[in-house]
Amino acid sequence: MGATWSDVADWIEPLSRGFVLNLEITFITILLGFPGGFVLALLVERRSPWVRWPAMVIVEIGRGAPALVLLQFVYFGFPQIDLTLSSFASAIVALSVSTACYTSEIIRSGLAAVPKGQKEAAEALNFSSADSMRFVVFPQAAKISSPAMMGFSILILQSTTLCFTIALPEIASQAYEIGSTTFQYFPILSLTALFFIFVCVPASFLVGWFERRSEP
Repeated sequence: MGATWSDVADWIEPLSRGFVLNLEITFITILLGFPGGFVLALLVERRSPWVRWPAMVIVEIGRGAPALVLLQFVYFGFPQIDLTLSSFASAIVALSVSTACYTSEIIRSGLAAVPKGQKEAAEALNFSSADSMRFVVFPQAAKISSPAMMGFSILILQSTTLCFTIALPEIASQAYEIGSTTFQYFPILSLTALFFIFVCVPASFLVGWFERRSEP
């Protein structure tokens, strides 16, 4: 017997509760990961090899390791060194590290795209390196990088479904729990997909619109 509308109505509440958790993880990950990416981008651009190379190693490891592996490493691996984190904290740490490493390259590309003349003009006006970055380089780099960063935010939301592997009660975990008791996997997973479609599709159009507005 297939799922009824009454079943769907009963599923909405736990799925909504789980999806709110996905949104919370996404928000905190962006809040921590994007600034972390900016810091890594600046460190990779430093002339000193003692600063640049360690930063590059961190970036490459973070980009090379799948988010799922990072989640498992933090949740199951950290207790081996007497550092036990909750599933929520583990998700934040792992996804923030992954986000920082990936976005560092996006930000670095944006910084590199700022015309050299702009930097030279800042130097001619006696701007310090910090002021040049703050008032001249970063605003232009942020405008260039924004569409890619917004697009990556959508990927972060989608990747939060991996957190079901560390017992976090987000939407995918809720869906599998319902599916395991009702055996209605097709309708419950279809309903789960709709939650993401209703958010990600409009967000994708918004990214495209913003990208067109950002073009010179």
